[in-house]
Amino acid sequence: MTTATIPTGHNALTGFFKKSWVARTLMPIAIIIIWYIVFYTLDSRIFVPPHKVFAFMWDELTLNTPLRYGSVKSSLYGMFGITIFRLFTGFTVAMIAGTLIGLAMGLSKSVNAFFHDWVMAILAMPALVWGLFLGLVFGFGHQAPIYACILAGIPFVIVNVREGVRNTPKELFDMARAFGVPQNHITRNVLLPSLMPFFFAAVRYAFSVGWKGLVIAEVFGADTGMGWTIKFWYDAHRTQGVIGYGLFFVIFALALEKLVFEPLAARSFKWRPRIGDIGVVEEKFILDPTIDGAGEAEYAREGGLDG
Repeated sequence: MTTATIPTGHNALTGFFKKSWVARTLMPIAIIIIWYIVFYTLDSRIFVPPHKVFAFMWDELTLNTPLRYGSVKSSLYGMFGITIFRLFTGFTVAMIAGTLIGLAMGLSKSVNAFFHDWVMAILAMPALVWGLFLGLVFGFGHQAPIYACILAGIPFVIVNVREGVRNTPKELFDMARAFGVPQNHITRNVLLPSLMPFFFAAVRYAFSVGWKGLVIAEVFGADTGMGWTIKFWYDAHRTQGVIGYGLFFVIFALALEKLVFEPLAARSFKWRPRIGDIGVVEEKFILDPTIDGAGEAEYAREGGLDG
């Protein structure tokens, strides 16, 4: 015989704080509180409180600033548009080339031996080195940031795609071939679903690392873009400009993750059973008297089975 338990206030409060949206809301609040504590305890004339940074960001968003970057009046939207163009150009090239090379390395030992050492060398190279080197080679313009984005992101795509191919169970390929499944169906229905988790990891790594390489290249090898604007505010000793434009990056990255990457991942993994669905199926199997084992099901409903 089971007795109903009435949830106490403590349990209700604990359950409230366990909700994901509550934790996501509390995180930025905690950061702002720590930020204010640091501001009031740090003896600095340059470090600014959060409200000044937010006021600066609002002025940039509403174009309520008379600032002229050089001789041409620019804005947040113009600089951000330049950086986004460079980012998606480099990101697209890195994803296409990295996926093709990663697939070839995963399917062929000779191709893997040919590319392996160079991929590891590029992977170990700091983005700062790419930014400085490419800025010296190409000068100011689009080339250095785009190539920095490609070189910073492509090794992560190659490595993740290669490991995804290698981790596909060989037994699935053998079984498909034994039943005479055509190669295009094997690729579409066996290889690609197994590759998807690694592919989305490659997308996120290439985007985040390529973004960093691009911004560093804009700092040292460009006269436009968000990275150059951050350097402008750094040279002007305006902390609110440096932090504000850094937060614009964070907001854009979070929006892209929520609006693009997560829906794409959910759509790509629709074939996977969710944990909740598995629980419902198991419960039906145990309690449905029409399924084999009706005696045990009836016994369970009458309280004969504990837990």
